[in-house]
Amino acid sequence: MGSLLVGFLLRLTRSSDSFRSSDASRLETVLLDLVAALFAHEIDAEDALPSETGRQVLALRVRAFIDSHLHDPELTPAAIAAAHHISVSYLHRIFQEEAPTYGGPTTVMGHVRERRLERARRDLADPTLRTRPIHEIAHRWGFTHQTSFTRAFRARYHMPPAEYRRTRDAARSAPRLMHSPPTAA
Repeated sequence: MGSLLVGFLLRLTRSSDSFRSSDASRLETVLLDLVAALFAHEIDAEDALPSETGRQVLALRVRAFIDSHLHDPELTPAAIAAAHHISVSYLHRIFQEEAPTYGGPTTVMGHVRERRLERARRDLADPTLRTRPIHEIAHRWGFTHQTSFTRAFRARYHMPPAEYRRTRDAARSAPRLMHSPPTAA
């Protein structure tokens, strides 16, 4: 439970610029639900939590599970639902209802694809992975076919992965202009 709370707080701080002020009350509710669930878990009183709190915590558990299994090409709604002992239709409903709070896709596989693309993009920009072939990076994040990865990457980031990597490499190797303060005349 503590790791879910930490993960939520980290995600909030990392993407705070993407939230609108109207999102504050929903995010506050999620945060309070997580804190309540953490305390209830510690004192073994989870049954006393309101059902809405349980649903919020389940949504966060599902998202954490997805993040830790992005590498698995068999990560499907059925596998995710089975791991959480819920039906596939309930899993889909969770994502549709939670989309306004978290932003992003309203489908389970849309979320999985988005997270995989984010991780692959991060790896493509990492100078220590510059020599790793793109198809290996794609495979590392659960994409089984290079063409489907390239198509999804281009649709999301408006350029193919190889071009993205080249632009990141060029940006890193470009000389930095030094700005010196103006001299007094």
